[in-house]
Amino acid sequence: MKQSKMLIPTLREMPSDAQVISHALMLRAGYVRQVSAGIYAYLPLANRTIEKFKTIMRQEFEKIGAVEMFTPALLTADLWRESGRYETYGEDLYKLKNRDQSDFILGPTHEETFTTLVRDAVKSYKQLPLNLYQIQSKYRDEKRPRNGLLRTREFIMKDGYSFHQNYEDLDLTYEDYRQAYEAIFTRVGLEFKGIIGDGGAMGGKDSQEFMAITPARTDLNRWLVLDKSIPSIDDIPEDVLEDIKAELNTWMISGEDTIAYSSESSYAANLEMASNQFSPSTKVEAAEDLVEIETPDCKSINQVASFLAIDEKETIKTLLFMADGKAVVALLVGNDQVNEVKLKNYLGADFLEAATEEEAFALFGAHFGSLGPVNLPEEVRIVADRTIENLANAVSGANKDGYHFKGVNPGRDFQAEYVDIREVKEGEISPDGHGILQFARGIEIGHIFKLGTRYSESMGAKILDENGRAIPIVMGCYGIGVSRILSAVIEQHARLFVSKTPKGDYRFAWGINFPKELAPFDVHLITVNTKDQEAQDLTAKIEQELVDKGYEVLTDDRNERVGSKFSDSDLIGLPIRITVGKKAADGIVEIKIKASGDSIEVHSDNVIETLDILTSK
Repeated sequence: MKQSKMLIPTLREMPSDAQVISHALMLRAGYVRQVSAGIYAYLPLANRTIEKFKTIMRQEFEKIGAVEMFTPALLTADLWRESGRYETYGEDLYKLKNRDQSDFILGPTHEETFTTLVRDAVKSYKQLPLNLYQIQSKYRDEKRPRNGLLRTREFIMKDGYSFHQNYEDLDLTYEDYRQAYEAIFTRVGLEFKGIIGDGGAMGGKDSQEFMAITPARTDLNRWLVLDKSIPSIDDIPEDVLEDIKAELNTWMISGEDTIAYSSESSYAANLEMASNQFSPSTKVEAAEDLVEIETPDCKSINQVASFLAIDEKETIKTLLFMADGKAVVALLVGNDQVNEVKLKNYLGADFLEAATEEEAFALFGAHFGSLGPVNLPEEVRIVADRTIENLANAVSGANKDGYHFKGVNPGRDFQAEYVDIREVKEGEISPDGHGILQFARGIEIGHIFKLGTRYSESMGAKILDENGRAIPIVMGCYGIGVSRILSAVIEQHARLFVSKTPKGDYRFAWGINFPKELAPFDVHLITVNTKDQEAQDLTAKIEQELVDKGYEVLTDDRNERVGSKFSDSDLIGLPIRITVGKKAADGIVEIKIKASGDSIEVHSDNVIETLDILTSK
């Protein structure tokens, strides 16, 4: 493919409105362009990468018996009314009307559609299991689209759905998908973790997320690719290294989620679902009398602890939430933070939000800063983190502005349900007892759910079992964010290329180091002087030989300065660059390996043999 025939609008400078390196490089290297807020066009290079990823997915899904199909993105709202999600999905749902004023939506996901299709076609357990998927654009009206393809209003997604007569059968397909996802993400060169996830609005019970890890900025060996003129990082002067570190830190670490993982075991979870090891206290302490004390101007845990000269871990934090319109009190120790996902899941609530100060005053008779669990009405539900049960003679708000109780004892002074509702902290012991919890940022690239009968029951998707009884179909759901794979790969494979001029000056510039499986082309073939006929002829000869051998080749035939060609080549990020330059008359070309920065000169007769060795193709 001739580069002059492709639309690759590279930019001379990094775009000023980009905050993460993947977004900046996709724009600068000519992979995508924004059409409107949160809506992008995938230009030829990006499209080739995405199509390669689709091929890899199809190959792995075929191994587990998944069958591809395609459904509409424009859906009647009646489907979503059947499941109940038309009213509950929220403001992200695109709603529209046709000329007859009938309600439609743009599909953000397709559980209802697939459930309806199977419901109408499958009547017997003998027709199951079914394992179906599609690759399609989805639509969500994000309030704040940002960071390029990581948070958009239109995105490409692979969504799959499996249908079973029982949970045992679902478990088998769920495991097949887990292994298929691991194979896919491994093939495309991603560093990822499979973590415990939250089903969220999808309605899932058991679920696992697959997160691409965002690399830290501190590992220079990972980020830098040195020119042959620089033997090692140790040879770079300290002042230049400081400039390089500053450039790395210019870019925000991407990833919408924090991952908590064990330093020694396979345990990993989204921070919203992560737990730590907990042991009930065996300490016996005599219960003191409950005493009300004045605590003027003490509205925070730290202020109360300081005023009473106690450790903040001796205090009880009292929070009020509205769960599906009902008041729920949540208790935590000291400055621990409530994990709202854990609390919502425990309550089985569709909606959970922090109460207003007016709602708190109506229940407690006091304002924020003086709330506590003592003497609340019996009908008020109190959910306490399990660490509360270890407290004795604690301090809590007295439900009277400017006053607190001392000597508060769980069980005597209030009754509560004790569960894990706190947000874990880095350095705590992993829940399996092996290692400590460490945190990293991650980009969600895949998610698998055991939906169970959430949709089949609400939409009447039933089959007759072997005894002739009508039972709801058991379902699984399996998604991959196809377009955000491009962002995740670039986040992990962006590189800062460092070179040294003949005068001894150091230069560094960003580029992409695409893994072989996803690179838009295998080889970037560059002619330095397009007016040199011998160079042109040699380029054409090498190009044809490469194509005949099965390599995908992008040939830079543009009449541009060689510096611009090399700069664009570094930006685009193809694995191998072959330069036809001054030694073309002798048949000598340079082969440069993008990942390492190493280059060698070979005779044109040996190009194929050399590439076969380098790429193991």
